[in-house]
Amino acid sequence: MLRSKKGRQTAVALGYNRSEGNAPRVTATGRGPVADKIIALAREHGVPVQCDPDLVEVLAALDLDTEIPEEIYAVVAELLAFVYRTNNKLP
Repeated sequence: MLRSKKGRQTAVALGYNRSEGNAPRVTATGRGPVADKIIALAREHGVPVQCDPDLVEVLAALDLDTEIPEEIYAVVAELLAFVYRTNNKLP
């Protein structure tokens, strides 16, 4: 889950299922109140939320259920590393 503080709040959720493709996909995106709801749901379900304004703007431009482009694999890998580190800190 990513959020941005550039102007209006923006949120993008990513999901990955090995059997459905080679890369994470955009599973939700929204601005304003919709972004707030996406973030609230993520937190409610224990999904880590990372703030990366530049990445969220790139991902928000993608259509839903679109695999992330190869050009941003490295950046998304850093995000996933953050998620794994966060999960290891949880009980």
